[in-house]
Amino acid sequence: MDKIDEFFDDRNRAWCIHCSGVLANMVTTEDHVPTQSFLRKPRPHHLPKVTTCFDCNNGFSKDEQYVGAFLSCVVSGTIDPDKQFNASAASALRKSPALRSMIDQSKTERLTETGEAQIVWMPDRDRVNRVVVKNARGHSFFELGEPMMNDPDIVWTYPIGLLTPEQRAEFEGENEVGGLSVFPEVGSKMMTRIMTGQDLDGSWVIVQDGIYRYEVNFDVGVRVRTVIFDYLATEVFWN
Repeated sequence: MDKIDEFFDDRNRAWCIHCSGVLANMVTTEDHVPTQSFLRKPRPHHLPKVTTCFDCNNGFSKDEQYVGAFLSCVVSGTIDPDKQFNASAASALRKSPALRSMIDQSKTERLTETGEAQIVWMPDRDRVNRVVVKNARGHSFFELGEPMMNDPDIVWTYPIGLLTPEQRAEFEGENEVGGLSVFPEVGSKMMTRIMTGQDLDGSWVIVQDGIYRYEVNFDVGVRVRTVIFDYLATEVFWN
């Protein structure tokens, strides 16, 4: 990824985007958005980062590990660490029999109408949603300089391959016509992207091709969409 400087209002940097705590009074850390363990090595240079409090960043770690491992198992079709396409997930599964067992218990097998065996995976939706919202907050702040500290109005996740053609076109933004109705703040990273096209494919920011991409839309409220592992489509919306 390309390095993009920003010049938005420094007053928005005063709080942790997750807990609203005043960062000047807290131990802070740089948090990668998206979750770094989702990405394949070698990871892209200049990954997006935001400053958060240490407690929030550390508090997401177990959920991020679970979500990365769960999605890797789903895409790989197995909990076998040696057959994972994501190295961080493979490592987590090797080190934690409890994590392997938890994900294995979420897997069921059923017969289709044609009599074929089909594996169905049931995620811990609360953990998935926490990680999705965590990254969405980071994307919004990184791109727009807007700290979305309230609870979102909508949190939605769905396997992208199961969307209808019409749903897929709407999600990808293929039905949108014309230019922007609202422009981002001058000096924000999103304004720079729009002007230069850096890391963009249409309206999507490509973090790592086939692994993670995101879109931040601010026409009405703030909407953040992501696609993880070319498998899970997500949307978080603040009105």
